[in-house]
Formats: sequence, structure tokens, C-alpha cells
Amino acid sequence: MSQEIVLHGFWRSTATWRVRIALALKGLAWDTAPHDLRTNEQRAPDYLALNPQGMVPALVIGDTVLTQSMAICEYLDEIHPQPPLLPQAPLARARVRAFAQVVACEIHPLQNIGVLRMLKARGQDQAAIDGWARAVIERGLEACAALIAAHNGPYCFGPQVTLADVLLVPQLSNARRFGARFDYGRIAAVEEACMALPAFADTAPDKQPEAD
Repeated sequence: MSQEIVLHGFWRSTATWRVRIALALKGLAWDTAPHDLRTNEQRAPDYLALNPQGMVPALVIGDTVLTQSMAICEYLDEIHPQPPLLPQAPLARARVRAFAQVVACEIHPLQNIGVLRMLKARGQDQAAIDGWARAVIERGLEACAALIAAHNGPYCFGPQVTLADVLLVPQLSNARRFGARFDYGRIAAVEEACMALPAFADTAPDKQPEAD
């Protein structure tokens, strides 16, 4: 891929971290365009022109704009297939996608910044808000652990990193942030194995230039 790649995101955003991991696994270089979610920079008119949802991440490749982190990761996997993020066998692919969707569709949306702000606006104090996020994360991670219990490591579904790992590891940063447990099954061991890889460690939020 010779076109310029620009990743619009926020350093602490777990969805943005997913895309950083995928880009790094594929050996692709990218520039970063930061948007601070804490001050609603993602709602600026110029960014809304790229992503009408006003959410991060968005990936710009040449003249093409892609949104939604899982769609971005799968697109990168299709146009740059090595190393693969999804297994070849249809059943194995479905299992990896199902795990990834537990994180992307069940855990993350219920504890992201938009939902937490809505809870605050409805009169919930910070302890209650954090408790909500913690409960959502723990329930989801317990299910994730069960989904990979029958598979040997070191990664979620065996000896190769998949989209499941790309989704899981960033979510665990939010688990720590809200004080949630993640000592379920192999979850912590998978994180340790992934964080030994530069594609995960070097793209971590605290390694980003705009981190504070």
C-alpha cells in the first residue's frame, strides 16, 4: 500500500488502539490526527465532514475514508492479508468474529464516553457511573473467557494473533481504568502474550505522542 494513511483518533480510545494494532501487525506506516474526546474535538465541522457520526477512529487512505474499527481492521486484512487476522476455515472465522463482537458490540458501547456522560447528565454520581462500567466490563469478559476456554494459547484462539486479540487487549485497558476484574480463565494470560509483541506494546495509549 503506497497511499498515505492517516488515522484520526484519540490516544486513550480503545477503538483507535485496535486500528493502531492492526496497522502495526500489517507493517503499515501511518500518520496520526488527534481529536480529544474530552473536549469534543470529534464534533468539529471538519471532522464531521469525514465521519458524520463524530466518533473515532476514522482511517483515511488516499481519498478513501473508512469508519468503525472492526470494519477498518477487516478491510486492512483483506487488502493486506499477511499476517491474517482471521482464520481460513469458516467456522473458525465465525468464532473469532463472535468473540470480537462481544467486545465491540456488547461491552464497549455500554461503557464508552457517550454513555457515561449520559449517566452523569441523569444525575448519577461518579461512583455509580464507574460501577456501571465495571459491571458491564466484568460480565462481558467473563463471557469472553468462556468462549476461548477450549482453545490453547498463547493467544485467544491458539498460536496466531487474530482479530479477537486485537479487540480484547484494548478493552483490558478500560478494565483497569474502571477497576474491573479480568482474572477470568485465560484472559490475563492472553494479554501478557500479546503485550510481548511490538504491534501491541508500541501502540499502547501511553506510548502515543499526545498522551497526557
